[in-house]
Amino acid sequence: MKYVIIGNSTAAIGCVEGIRQVDNEGNITLISNEPYHTYSRPLISYLLYGKTDEERMKYRPDSFYKDNDCTLLAGKTVTSIDPKGKNVLLDDGEKIPYDKLLVATGSRPFIPPIEGLDTVTQKFTFMSLDDAKALEKALTPETKVMIMGAGLIGLKCAEGIAHLVKSITVVDLADRILPSVLDGEGASIVQKHLESQNISFILSDSVQSFAENQATLASGQKVSFDVLVVAVGVRPNTGLVSEAGGKVNRGIVIDEKCRTSLPNVYAAGDCVESHDITIDENRILALLPNAYIQGETAGINMAGGEKTYDSAIPMNAVGFFGLHVITAGSYDGEKTVTCVDGRYKKLIVKDGVLKGYIMVGDVRRAGIYTSLIRNRTPLDSIDFDLMKENPQLMAFSRKERRKMLGVS
Repeated sequence: MKYVIIGNSTAAIGCVEGIRQVDNEGNITLISNEPYHTYSRPLISYLLYGKTDEERMKYRPDSFYKDNDCTLLAGKTVTSIDPKGKNVLLDDGEKIPYDKLLVATGSRPFIPPIEGLDTVTQKFTFMSLDDAKALEKALTPETKVMIMGAGLIGLKCAEGIAHLVKSITVVDLADRILPSVLDGEGASIVQKHLESQNISFILSDSVQSFAENQATLASGQKVSFDVLVVAVGVRPNTGLVSEAGGKVNRGIVIDEKCRTSLPNVYAAGDCVESHDITIDENRILALLPNAYIQGETAGINMAGGEKTYDSAIPMNAVGFFGLHVITAGSYDGEKTVTCVDGRYKKLIVKDGVLKGYIMVGDVRRAGIYTSLIRNRTPLDSIDFDLMKENPQLMAFSRKERRKMLGVS
């Protein structure tokens, strides 16, 4: 059996490990347009921050490819998929045949069509190791940085470079930072914490035009900078599947076994649409745990095993200068809020189950809340009053505790 995986990040690694749970003999080839050993993308900010190095960023040990008897074609780009001929075409003209194919192409930065953006010579994105290296080279202690976008990528970039530059100004059209992750109260706590690190914010405003090293905002305000980081969002890399005739909406359409509409072609990770069980809708869930589980699910099924993945939920776990934030699920429902000494917690309940939560500061045992959401546990079957104050196993019945702990 010939397995081919387009990608070398989280979903791709999950796929290799899924295949090897079922098939120890088949040939596995990974094709990556980056020249690196698999690495953890969320750590690129910590590389610039000085909290890690390239060796420790590796997502798996150096021996991973050898241990799993697979071949990495690094620095190669797949230009097309031929589902009928069952091969992929590389940019150097080589064709790689497959019996089963995984598309784990991730996403790319969205570059907005703003007047004058092409006149900015020192502009960067912040999604890959090469992005981080290029940005670092451009920075000095006198550099003024402007970041377009107050989402996760923009703010992690700000954290990573704050100690390297003179100033950072973050601009976003939304009225709060992390608008897709936090509510107003939670965002306010995180924003104050970031402002204490010499990071300033201009919110409810957007860039109308650039003229070299100056941005003119919709409000008329002008912002001067030496370096620009564009972090206004991402777009899933769906082109290979779409051009091969596969079904694509915002992301690649897959079923619960991670199969696309193309025969023998699977997909996983940030390039696909996942079924969010908290709102019962398909949407892009660009999350590392989700990518790994999808990749593993695809790998097991590609190798002839049986696995479904039907419990995807949005979830984010992130820290900024020591302040931890964890969120999960959706925020539509009855809300219970606790805010004490900079620690913030919001629980959202609907139809008798926990639908979502936001935790800022004290995030201990957040995994218990996540489990309640993912398993759609009826709240009348547990001591939810206790759970609201302090998530702990004692809130579950003895039978449920034994099951959760794997005790027969």
